[in-house]
Amino acid sequence: MEFGRHDRWRLPTAIKVLIAGGFGAGKTTMVGAVSETRPLRTEEALTQAGAQVDDLSGVERKLATTVAMDFGRITLRNDYMLYLFGTPGQERFWFVWDELALGALGAVVLADTRRLEDCFPSVDYFEKRDQPFIVALNCFEGSDPFTVGQVRSALGLEPGIPVVRCDARRRDSGREVLITLMEHAMRRGVAPVGTMS
Repeated sequence: MEFGRHDRWRLPTAIKVLIAGGFGAGKTTMVGAVSETRPLRTEEALTQAGAQVDDLSGVERKLATTVAMDFGRITLRNDYMLYLFGTPGQERFWFVWDELALGALGAVVLADTRRLEDCFPSVDYFEKRDQPFIVALNCFEGSDPFTVGQVRSALGLEPGIPVVRCDARRRDSGREVLITLMEHAMRRGVAPVGTMS
């Protein structure tokens, strides 16, 4: 069967997705790893002035931080074009979350098991908004080998919220996380729309 002219030029559905989580959890890394285009980053160097407010325990080698957002794009199965917005992790930049969340289908909450408590605010934020989200355990070298069940219990997650392991540095791993989010959102009855708000 020949494809009609319409089929050949059909554009994928545009979907907005947030990548959230605590300071140093790997949000910028994940957006950069999966993006098909050069990612936009709004990183600034960590300075001595920020030492009073930035807890670097467990992420001592971190040299920069996102101050507004990260942005990237990935196409899944030629049907969906996901626009990825990485949120800033530090509390003093949380005021931009509401703007970034407008029109988003859902979110990935990246969790670093060395600093699991840092993802609590992200989980709380999406639960309060009743927005679909999943938790992705970013398996760093030296991270504690907590089980998915232990993390689910520690975060007090409802049984239907997926918790998956990932490596934010690997494109294929990040892609699987995004597919899991899409499937979860669709199970919740949140259908992708043709345009982003």
